[in-house]
Amino acid sequence: MKTALVHHPIYEKHDTGPGHPETPLRYEVVINALRSETGLWSDLVEITPEQAAKGAIQAVHTPQHFKLVENAYAEGFDRLDADTMVSMRSFEASLFAAGGAIAGVDAVMQGEAGNAFVAVRPPGHHATRERAMGFCLFNNVAVAARYAQNKYKEIGRVAIVDWDVHHGNGTQGIFYDDPSVYFFSMHQYPWYPGTGSRGETGHGRGLGATLNLPVKASTAATEQKRSFEAAIEEISTKIKPDLIFISAGFDAHLADPLGQLRLEDPDFVSMTATVKQWADEVCSGRIVSCLEGGYNLTTLGQTVVEHVAELSS
Repeated sequence: MKTALVHHPIYEKHDTGPGHPETPLRYEVVINALRSETGLWSDLVEITPEQAAKGAIQAVHTPQHFKLVENAYAEGFDRLDADTMVSMRSFEASLFAAGGAIAGVDAVMQGEAGNAFVAVRPPGHHATRERAMGFCLFNNVAVAARYAQNKYKEIGRVAIVDWDVHHGNGTQGIFYDDPSVYFFSMHQYPWYPGTGSRGETGHGRGLGATLNLPVKASTAATEQKRSFEAAIEEISTKIKPDLIFISAGFDAHLADPLGQLRLEDPDFVSMTATVKQWADEVCSGRIVSCLEGGYNLTTLGQTVVEHVAELSS
């Protein structure tokens, strides 16, 4: 089956201001790079998402947080923390961002595609239940994971694989006591936001449903990739998810300005293949991959092309 590409021009309208690394150009370079690969582009199922419903977002975020994001710009705020900017259309873009992840779920679950890539911004994995942070307004993957569980009876357990250079603290926190969502994050450590140690493994009923793989700056790509593969093998002996999400941050790339890791395009392809193999074995290949970080505008487009090409192979 084909790979769905979920995208929307509203993603360019979230204006973070001059000099901000999470720029609208990120969306532009990703889509232009995918379009330039004519053979790949013609094989993708293009999907235009709708806005996520308020109830879907509040399934993982507090009503107060939803209201804050909704009203921030109108009330004169241009940022929700030191790094997380808002503009006139940011709330709208964030609804479509969460809606994009949901559209990826629907495409996969309804047989329109075998897997999906969501070329989304703003990103989401730092957004906690009650707080926007780290460029993230709503947690797109968390919203979509809970949506999948609520809408599709065949989706009981979900796995989230986060390979962004920064720890996905928001996603971890939302599901920290939930055994139905297994969260795995591989990230530079110590690094922003300071969480993600080996000792963070879940709480209460969710104990053991979180695995962190902290990686030191400048770790060799071969070593990091081996550790990733070993972690997926370890997880696969514990759980059989019905749906797998990838928080696909590409800022662990050697050339990225916001990280100090050494992965290159073939390494992301290899990790994609590892997750694909796991998904083929346990959940009929169902993967929804959502763009998170990746801030080198020269390399990001091609890295995404290689990731999507592997998803669609």
